[in-house]
Amino acid sequence: MGNIAIRVEGISKKYRIGARAHYATLRETLVNLVSVPFQRQDATIWALKDVSFEVKHGEAAAVIGHNGAGKSTLLRILSRITAPTEGRILIDGRVGSLLEVGTGFHSELTGRENVYLNGAILGMRKREIDRRFDEIVAFAEVEKFIDTPIKHFSSGMIVRLAFAVAAHLEPEILLVDEVLAVGDYAFQQKCLGKMNEVSQQGRTVLFVSHNMGAVNRLCEIGILLKNGQLYLQGDIETLITHYLSLGASESGLVKLNAGTDTAIIHEVGVQNHLGEFSPVIGANQVFFFWVVCEIRERIDAAQLAVAVVAADGVVVFVTTHADTLEGADISLFPGQYHARVRIPAHFLNVGTYTLNVRVWGKRTGQQRESHADAFHVIRFRIEETGSVASKLNDRRGGLVTPLFEWEVANE
Repeated sequence: MGNIAIRVEGISKKYRIGARAHYATLRETLVNLVSVPFQRQDATIWALKDVSFEVKHGEAAAVIGHNGAGKSTLLRILSRITAPTEGRILIDGRVGSLLEVGTGFHSELTGRENVYLNGAILGMRKREIDRRFDEIVAFAEVEKFIDTPIKHFSSGMIVRLAFAVAAHLEPEILLVDEVLAVGDYAFQQKCLGKMNEVSQQGRTVLFVSHNMGAVNRLCEIGILLKNGQLYLQGDIETLITHYLSLGASESGLVKLNAGTDTAIIHEVGVQNHLGEFSPVIGANQVFFFWVVCEIRERIDAAQLAVAVVAADGVVVFVTTHADTLEGADISLFPGQYHARVRIPAHFLNVGTYTLNVRVWGKRTGQQRESHADAFHVIRFRIEETGSVASKLNDRRGGLVTPLFEWEVANE
């Protein structure tokens, strides 16, 4: 394959909706041979359709796309967890995969035992694991619990250990899905640094994430999937620009049904200073973010969060409904919630932004997690309208342009 680490040729994956695994008896098999032509066929869906691309050795490439685009399906095929319906893949090198929290881990085994088990799955010899064991445990920050069965680990501890194993056992190709969202901010930055180190060592990284800031920091190239098809491939900045425009609405208000059995996000909007839903806001005007969500089960330590994301994928700021509650123990009880966030005038610089909305918290006896996500769900623009900042020096640098109070004295 020369300099090519991953070659994907016309990959397609079809799933049958509603179909379940079933072991048929001989009698059922014979009956089906006769009856199948007269039965209604199950509906099917193409999770991927005719996707082709290449990644060279030493490249850090991103796979981006909105929910349902086919990203995780592609990584499962590359990891040989599932087979493609059509097409083929060619991989030159040993693959380490981190696709889901705890993949390849056994809940009854200790952390130590799972390191050796996962290393063996990755094709490592015991002496290789021995050599890297202390480094793996230190990176995962689970030294005190390494001999505890991982069924007692939090989801964050499991993902830290899983990433540490996958990254330190020297695979030539590292596949990483969105699981890094489980860890805290400091650990996410640590993981990004490790993946960058892996890439600098000449190994290949294929990274799936909704975090465009992380994607932009780690990757230089990638592919953008839409509805299971290859929409665009090329440099990462171009992909991020198209990614943000694909999923965002221009109406000022989006109605959706994003979430889980615990919480659902129903509406996300941007309102101008008159309270009208609008995707265009004047730089010198107050404006508002609008969120409607439904809580179906009580959520403790809850936060309804809104993140503003710039066109290059950088998170400008995050605000939550807990900001004004002074650290109170917050719970969201079942019911319909309407939230409105006031953003002051002269705050965001001229440009295009999108919103991420999340409902965070924990259910009784469980770890804190995200119960509803809506990434880049709406796009809005801040336009110059004769603000003070523009009159003084055309356009300030930076993503935010607040007007602060100064005291200047001439003595």
